[in-house]
Amino acid sequence: MVRSCEQALAEGLPGLAFTDHLDFTTWTHGDRIGTENLDPHRYSRMHLLDVAGYLAALDECRQRYPELRILSGVEIGEAHLWTASATAAVAAAGVDRILGSLHAIPYDGRLTAADELFQQMPAADVMRRYLAELLRLVEGSDIFQVLAHLDFPRRMWPRAAGPYEERAFEAEYRAVLRALAASDRILEVNTKSPLVSAGLLRWWREAGGRAVSFGSDAHQPWRVGDKFKVAVDLVEAVGFRAGRDRFDFWRL
Repeated sequence: MVRSCEQALAEGLPGLAFTDHLDFTTWTHGDRIGTENLDPHRYSRMHLLDVAGYLAALDECRQRYPELRILSGVEIGEAHLWTASATAAVAAAGVDRILGSLHAIPYDGRLTAADELFQQMPAADVMRRYLAELLRLVEGSDIFQVLAHLDFPRRMWPRAAGPYEERAFEAEYRAVLRALAASDRILEVNTKSPLVSAGLLRWWREAGGRAVSFGSDAHQPWRVGDKFKVAVDLVEAVGFRAGRDRFDFWRL
């Protein structure tokens, strides 16, 4: 985290949010995953968030780099299936920013990592299943502020399927974007994923979306702020602008 702060300063960023992954492997009363009887072990190895260690490291960063605004945060995976667990964890941690994301979807009785599904069915079917479940996430959870990496499986899109075309899934994208805009939340422009197109950001505007955030989804310090200059050009081309507060989301 210290090296990530140093990279943020080198990139000229005014601040950053450490939105570490908040995932769960056992359910409690109030979690939909239990009522749907899904095996929650979507990966063979899951690293659960050490909240106390995370907050201690965050405090160290804030002390060492007072010139950065450093936000706490979490990225909750499949929040609509873990409502009770996620609500309790977020309340205990008291974080500044909450991202919602989808890495796995129900398939054959268990939460299945999206990239695994490319081995089970045609690539286009994977994306449609994913975007349908993403709509369920947006409509089924109000705990998060920002929707992260809108089309996550696109990162693993198989070459054999040919070039990825957003327009092939326009109806599914638009349904997700309408639901997100109706809840007055934020769309992330993720620079680790293949960048969304200006056309997709126009769909976001047409859906009623009013703001975007930038996420490098870094995982490694050297990736903090990666491709942000390109992302800024992209969102500006569609009409989003930085506000008077340089730490705010970019808005229309």
